[in-house]
This record gives sequence, structure tokens and C-alpha cells, in this order.
Amino acid sequence: MNKTINIAVLPGDGVGPEIIEQALKATIAVCKKFGHELKYSFGIVGATAIDQVGDPYPQDTHELCMQSDAVLFGAIGSPKYDNNPSAKVRPEQGLLKMRKELGLYANIRPVATFPSLIHKSPLRADLVEGADFMCVRELTGGLYFGRPQGRSEDGNTAYDTCIYTREEVERILHLAFKFAGQRRKKLTVVDKANVLATSRLWRQVAQELAAQYPDIETEYMFVDNAAMRIIQWPKSFDVLVTENLFGDILTDEASVITGSLGLSPSASIGIHTSLFEPIHGSYPQAAGKDIANPLATILSAAMMFEYAFDLKAEGAEIRRAVADSLTDGVVTEDISEIGKAYGTKEVGDYIAKKIMC
Repeated sequence: MNKTINIAVLPGDGVGPEIIEQALKATIAVCKKFGHELKYSFGIVGATAIDQVGDPYPQDTHELCMQSDAVLFGAIGSPKYDNNPSAKVRPEQGLLKMRKELGLYANIRPVATFPSLIHKSPLRADLVEGADFMCVRELTGGLYFGRPQGRSEDGNTAYDTCIYTREEVERILHLAFKFAGQRRKKLTVVDKANVLATSRLWRQVAQELAAQYPDIETEYMFVDNAAMRIIQWPKSFDVLVTENLFGDILTDEASVITGSLGLSPSASIGIHTSLFEPIHGSYPQAAGKDIANPLATILSAAMMFEYAFDLKAEGAEIRRAVADSLTDGVVTEDISEIGKAYGTKEVGDYIAKKIMC
């Protein structure tokens, strides 16, 4: 069935515009191949938005996102603000505001290896070959949003507050159980229940909900043990669910298993809409040089078709084209063999052409 694909496009900062351009090429190609109507509009966010209007997530951008069925997002961040600890407004504030106002409560990061890139992983091939798991991170609660937060008047004491409600925990756990049911029916709940009160709430709620999912094997793991086991035995995981801070750290750790941050897409599932983005940052050192790896962003577009529009075949078509680019060596310098690197735009053009074949 033909659909109208209505998306907001937020290129953001650094290499964001370049990698988003390639993801749009793939999106346009898939829509043409499958007969979908594509509508998209651009919005500003991050340092770019601060420089233009003084707000990292302007109201116009928010309204655009609210009117769209999905958001394709590049990256946020600029040395101009990273190197200025006294800056009153920061690009990252826009990201947190966007998550909160769009209700982006669940970040989904698949971790899977590619046969042609096993040798690029920092782990032994026998450990990572065949690794395929999903990290589900709660995204709008915990330390990043808890109040009070700040510093004492003399500046010598700082404090953050970690808060979770039963509703927030139940919402993310139900989603994680759902994904586990669609995969290999195993869920790992990661917490620090031996130390933290919020983690004890997480574990209590998880144990209560597990009874509603008798076909899912549910295990519980402290975050330090989970961090170790991701490296020692990544193939032991199927779906891993955890709170905001722990998820931020563990998903970055897990991402290197594939051999490059440039291969890791993500989806943020929301109440009002959902957002799809690569997990890497804005990489300002590479901006404008045509060397940034666009594959994570292109794979994020594949997730967009699958999660936002329930178009599995379209997502699979993008993944096939990406796999072909890896097999054929049409990749950027971060994962290329010596002397065989392609530019960002060349990779995007190759994938769009493969999709149309």
C-alpha cells in the first residue's frame, strides 16, 4: 500500500547536513521504488539555531516536528560552546528540550556486526561474530532531568537529582518486553539496585511486569556487570533495557563492537512523534571535508521506515544497499582499507543507485 511519508529534517551541526543529505538520497530512492509520496521540510536545531535565533530548539522547529510523522535528525554540538563552560545557552539543551517536549521516552539502538567488517572490531572475531542485540534506554527521566540540580553559591559543591516514577519505568519496560517478544524472547534489565533507590524501583516494577510476559526470559544485572559482559560475551544479550544515564554509557560502549561509530543508527520512540538519528556526534573537525561516514544516518532512515511507518520491506532495501556498500568497499576513510576511501557524497550516491536497481 502506497503511503505519504511526512518527515521533519533537522540537519543540525558539524557533519549533520552532509550525512543527512545522504540519508535523504536513500529515503527518496526508496519512496520512488515503492511508490510512496515523500514530503519533507527542514528545521534548525543546536548551535546552528543558537547562532540564528538564540534558541537551540526554536518553537518553529518544535511545531514542524509535531506536524510530522517522523523526524530525521543529524547531530548537535559545536566547539564554540563545548569549550566555553560559562555559556548560558548550549546546543545540548536543545536536544534535551526536544526529547522532553516530543515525549521521546525510549531510545532504541540495535547492535549488530557486519561480516565484512569483523576485522575492524576492537574485540576478537570469535566474540563479536554473530552478535545481534538491542539496547532500550529510558530517555526523559533520571539524572539528566531531575531537579534540583545546580551548584552552591561558593561553587564548591554540585548536585544532581535522579528521579523516576512508576509510570516512567512501566512505560519503558513494556516496550522492552514487546521488542524481546519480537526477537529471541530474552530481556536483560540493567540497574544498580544494590545501591540506588531508583534502581530498586526499576527492579521491583520489572519483576511485577515479568509475570505478564511468561514467554520472555527475564534476567537482572547490575550495570557494572553488564558493562563487563558486553565486552566479554556480547552474544549473550538479546534486548537490554536500562535507565537514562546507564543507557547513555552502555550504548556507546556497545556501539564500538561493530568496528565504527559511523555504523550505529538509533530510534527515539515518542508520544507525539519519533526521531531517528546516528549515535555519533557532530564531528566538527570533519565538517565540509566530505569524509564523514553517512552509513549510520542512512541506517537510521531504514529504522524510520520500519518503526515510524511499519514499512519493513523498505527498511530492508536500505539495509541491503548498505551491506552491498560494505562488501564492495564503497565506504569512507574511517572503515576503508588503505587507499580505497570514498567521499561522503559518493557513498550516498552509490547507496541510492543500489536501492533503485
